[in-house]
Amino acid sequence: MTVEVSVVRVFTDPSGAFGNALGIVSADAVSENDRQQFAAELGFSETVFVERTEPGTASATIHTPAVELPFAGHPTVGLSWWLREQGHPVRTLTVPAATLRIRYDGDDTWVRARSEWAPVFAFHQVHDADEVAAAVPSAYDTGHHYVWAWTDEEHGALRSRMFAPMMGIAEDEATGAAAVRLTGDLGRGLHIVQGAGSQLRTTIDDDGWVELGGRTVPDASIKA
Repeated sequence: MTVEVSVVRVFTDPSGAFGNALGIVSADAVSENDRQQFAAELGFSETVFVERTEPGTASATIHTPAVELPFAGHPTVGLSWWLREQGHPVRTLTVPAATLRIRYDGDDTWVRARSEWAPVFAFHQVHDADEVAAAVPSAYDTGHHYVWAWTDEEHGALRSRMFAPMMGIAEDEATGAAAVRLTGDLGRGLHIVQGAGSQLRTTIDDDGWVELGGRTVPDASIKA
């Protein structure tokens, strides 16, 4: 059976360039037992399997090529944007970790989350953006590693890269969960440029709730 896979790029720059590709599949198109293998065959850093429920809400599971995740940033932001484009805007999105609050602000989509829902990353703060650029993915053969440096600490701007071989991802172009986790650790909102040039933004309130936002654009759908 042929399965339709919608593809979007999440956390692009303002011109729509860069961003992390996300595969979006209807939950009824692939059985739960087959989803991990299907995600591995697609090869996106994450694929979501979505079920539209009543108006204003939806639910989804999230798979990397190697594991299922209870929460991730670029899949929840990208899926929420895509649902609005399909005429099904959501106020809430349920994933295994929790039910997330969603809001739309022009071209940006925002997800509200707790930093503890994100995977645990090894954060490596280095001296500057040149040192981030010089990081070698093969040096990180286990775990989840986030290499970063301030580019403008006063304004919360930083440059980063992320390597997650245990998730089946040699290098991730834009990692919302890591942005949420780092925002919680630092206790301040951030403007992150990751990978080749993807852009993520976060805020944090006094109760520790993090909002993660950015721009999403459509890409060419595929059949698998």
